[in-house]
Amino acid sequence: SSGTTGLQKGVALSNQAVIRQVDTYSAELRLVKDDVIVSWLPLYHDMGLIAGFLLPVISGVPLVLMSPFDWVRAPHRLLQAVSTYKGTLTWLPNFAYNFCAQKIRERDITDVDLSSWRAISNCSEPMRWESHQLFYERFKSKGLSYSALTTCYAMAENVFAVSQGGIDSPVKTLAVDSVSLISQRKLAPPASTAQTLILLSAGKPISNTRVRIFDHAHKPLGEDEIGEIALQSDCMLTSYYHRIDATRKAFHKKWFLTGDLGFLHHGEIYVIGRKKDLIIVGGKNIFPQDLENLAYGVKGIHPGRAVAFGVMNEALGTEEVVIVAECEAGLNDPHLLSELEGKIRMAVIQGSEVAPRVVKVVQPPWILKTSSGKTARSANRDKYLNQYSN
Repeated sequence: SSGTTGLQKGVALSNQAVIRQVDTYSAELRLVKDDVIVSWLPLYHDMGLIAGFLLPVISGVPLVLMSPFDWVRAPHRLLQAVSTYKGTLTWLPNFAYNFCAQKIRERDITDVDLSSWRAISNCSEPMRWESHQLFYERFKSKGLSYSALTTCYAMAENVFAVSQGGIDSPVKTLAVDSVSLISQRKLAPPASTAQTLILLSAGKPISNTRVRIFDHAHKPLGEDEIGEIALQSDCMLTSYYHRIDATRKAFHKKWFLTGDLGFLHHGEIYVIGRKKDLIIVGGKNIFPQDLENLAYGVKGIHPGRAVAFGVMNEALGTEEVVIVAECEAGLNDPHLLSELEGKIRMAVIQGSEVAPRVVKVVQPPWILKTSSGKTARSANRDKYLNQYSN
């Protein structure tokens, strides 16, 4: 497991579980022998190991595999590989869409043709509609089809995929009011353009996986009700390796409790946060991802490089919100950084009605990530307290 909210745990899987996942997921992807998978993902992470290695090896589908270090240094090589080898399938964490759109220079992809790409699955970290738009607008002139932008909800505990969206029809989106979602944990139509938040569906569960949404007492919830995502399948983990206690806590009546919060809408999964990441301010539950997304929208802030967390105020008896965000490289004027902090504060207040206690803009690289590229909030909280608390 990636260790998003705690220590990494070994996920014990049977050979049968892996084969069942590959067979089922291949069918969901409409995988054929003419497909070509192109990947730079590291093999120590489940997305790279399963989708970017075992799936093509077991299925007999060609694989073009490049080093993640090469991709980070020269992201255009991924697009060149897709063009050269007529790649059809790729998996990317959300930050990679922004990274490619912002870092790849035109001179490096002059003759690139991306028309063969039929499914680029956004997976592994919270998915953002804005990242899809940015990626498409940057590379549509190279033959990229908008229908190629797909989504996937996955975890090592289910071998890999739980759901897949966008293969047979465009990825579904849902426009909701950001204040209602963030402050009241309810889905409502946008009250104004400024408060519109567009959520990306992760698609419907793959055929061998069932999904339910539970409340805090493990009672099933209905559609459009937010709770913890739970699942059953025939490719579930055997146990957490040498962690009987963690295995026991992870299940409720044979349902695996993912720790992810979300809802079902028309049978499709929408993932909105992690249960353990909740910030509780005055009895109100706040998802840090929502505040981080608002910070990303401020010009001058590096997309994907902000973190929100709660710090206890003993005098008030409640948590207060702290946001740390990395500025774009080259911004080091103290007055500009102070202005950015004010803009973040205003964006968060307007978009969520949450008033951050502290907003800190820092120089890159500051934000700590997990092995899968997710924001390690507890580690960042500890880093902040060590560096900035009195």
